[in-house]
Formats: sequence, structure tokens, C-alpha cells
Amino acid sequence: MTTTVPGFGAERITQRGLRDRVYDRVLDVLMGHDVEPGMRLSIDGLARTLGVSPTPVREALVQLERTGLVVREANKGYRVAPPLAGEQLEALFDARLIVETGAVDLAARGDVVALRARLEAALAEQAEVAADIARVGAGAASEETMARFFRSDWQFHQVLFDATRNPFLQEMSEAITTRVHRMRQMVEGGDDDTDRAVHEHQAIIDALAVDPAAAVAAMRAHIDAVRERSRADASHTS
Repeated sequence: MTTTVPGFGAERITQRGLRDRVYDRVLDVLMGHDVEPGMRLSIDGLARTLGVSPTPVREALVQLERTGLVVREANKGYRVAPPLAGEQLEALFDARLIVETGAVDLAARGDVVALRARLEAALAEQAEVAADIARVGAGAASEETMARFFRSDWQFHQVLFDATRNPFLQEMSEAITTRVHRMRQMVEGGDDDTDRAVHEHQAIIDALAVDPAAAVAAMRAHIDAVRERSRADASHTS
């Protein structure tokens, strides 16, 4: 006789899948250029657009609030969060240095050969998109192409977080990375750094073949470089 644990029916698994899909879809919208800081996010409106009930949309927005991409105002609902600048920008990169250098140090103490292979695959996809952008110029690249680049960039870092096999670091990665990429996408007229990002990622892969300390140094150099570019972008829009 099979014993069924109450509350673990198949319908709940299906519902969880729906919540995840709604979260991913809303995240895609927030990471695009069609939303402006302060824009109101109607739960009912999003639900109608996605063809779902308000519940998974509400759950997605609660989850996204933890990433800093949306903010909730009492009795007013959710709005798109303002871009990071000034002290908040510096605080974000300080956090990124601590978390990502720690992650690469931990990942470098595992199966480095397998890790480098996964990173090379992620980098190959990123380099392909960067080449597409270079052919037309960042200013002429489509929103879809730029979104592909940001996803591929994100995937490179996610490979490193996954290699730590640490669920707490993996959770931190989402909060940090989504804020960084949303910040960069909201910049109008900033410099095209896609090629530089590819080269900095390659330096991390190369350093992994040396030792964990070299990989940490390469990651630190990458994050410091992105910080400088982000400062320049922020000053450009101020």
C-alpha cells in the first residue's frame, strides 16, 4: 500500500512550476528597456497579460522585491525600483567583491578541469553575442540581442556560483547579479563594454589553471573594472 503525505499532490508541483515561469517572465520584463524607474506594476494587469491568476504574480513580485528590482509601497502596490547610484552603487560592488571572490575561491578548490570546461562553454556563447553587437555597434543592437548578452554574462557567473555547491551563495548571486544587470541596462549612451567583459572572463578561466589565489585576483580585477565602467555610466546619466 502506498502512503501519500498530505499536501504533496502532483497539482502542487504543477503550481510551483507555474510560479517559477511567472517569476521568470516578470524578471525578463524588468530586465528589458520597456520599464522605467517608478513605473507602477499592477498585479491584476500583469496577471491578465500573462493569462494567469493574480496569486503567482503576487508571489513573483514578493520574490523580486528581495532582489531589489521592485519596491513595495504601503497601500499602493509595487513599482519598478530606481537605479542604483552613489553610495548604493559602491555598496553593491563592495558586496559583489566579497561574495564573488569568495565564490571563485571555493569553486577553484573543486574539479577545476570540469569547471573550466563549463566556463568555456558559457564564454563561447557570450563571445558570439558580443561579436554580433560589435558588427552593428552597441547603439544599433536590438533589445533582444543586448538581453542575450546580459543573460550570457549572467550565466558565466552562475556557473561559478553553481560550482560552489553552496545554496546560500547561489541565492546571493541572484540578488546581486540582477541588480547589476538592471543597472547597466538602464544606462542610455554608456560605453560598450561587451568585448572587455569577454576578455576579463577569459582571464578568470586562465587563472583557474594556476591556483585559487590567481582566480580570486582575476575575479577581483574584473569586478573592479566593471565598477569603474558603472561609475562612468552613472556619471554620464546624472
